[in-house]
Amino acid sequence: MNHHGWLDALASELRRHGIDPELSRHVVSEAASHLRESGEPPLAVFGSPAAYAAAVAESLGAGAAPAGRPGGVGHPLGGPVRGTARAGRPAPGPVRLDVRGIRKRYRRRPVLTGVDLTVRAGEIAAVVGANGSGKSTFLRICAGLTSPDAGQVRVYGSLGYCPQEGGTCDFLYPEEHFLLVGAGRGMSRRAARAAGRAQAAALDWDPAGRIQARHLSGGTRQKLNLVLAGLGEPDVLLLDEPYQGFDRGSYLDFWQQLWRWRAAGKAIVVVTHLLNQLDRVDTVLDLTPAREMAS
Repeated sequence: MNHHGWLDALASELRRHGIDPELSRHVVSEAASHLRESGEPPLAVFGSPAAYAAAVAESLGAGAAPAGRPGGVGHPLGGPVRGTARAGRPAPGPVRLDVRGIRKRYRRRPVLTGVDLTVRAGEIAAVVGANGSGKSTFLRICAGLTSPDAGQVRVYGSLGYCPQEGGTCDFLYPEEHFLLVGAGRGMSRRAARAAGRAQAAALDWDPAGRIQARHLSGGTRQKLNLVLAGLGEPDVLLLDEPYQGFDRGSYLDFWQQLWRWRAAGKAIVVVTHLLNQLDRVDTVLDLTPAREMAS
């Protein structure tokens, strides 16, 4: 099945599950963007259209509201929307990430126009938006990998970053990645290996095999990136669609890991298009330009 046929089938399956048309278009658009950039077959990355649509429906829950509408995740000005704290969770802690007035343009095209975001310890913030709205650029700015044209980012504590792609060394084994990143974070070899294995197990992945990173599937490479981001127990985690290529079970394991990090007092920012506002995150930052939301 080629890309176009798979995406058409996905759109049909999303309709069958009763997913809001606006959100369905966004999911299909994000999937198309990933397939275009990765060049991998859709069945290898996402599985069958029916299975992926079922995972989307399950992640949204029965009562999820459409994005950009009352009860959903959108905001007409592209600002953050606060969710309701889940029962039984402790109150958020001190501010760990404070972003003010971030602006960025490429040549003459503005990408980010005065973006603000505050995330406290024990909170998950989701960054959503249409393709080209600057989600990955925003996260790279927060990580210190890209300079903004204006504005400032303050990180209070240590930081872990999981890119959407890349981030691994082709000729190293997964456990060699643990040792390399762990050394950079002041961990002993034994502690880095043990922590990496434990986080991999939480994602239902055994990293002990002697397989170089270049031979890992796209989904497994993302698991490796996610584990590396969490090594050393950073205070702030920046995750750029880290579930790309995950099957449904791994996707649910991913959210369970995020909730464990949140319960441990981490401040988490995740770029995503699959979420239930009240159940999964505390804050939503929609970077879709107001003119696109109105069209």
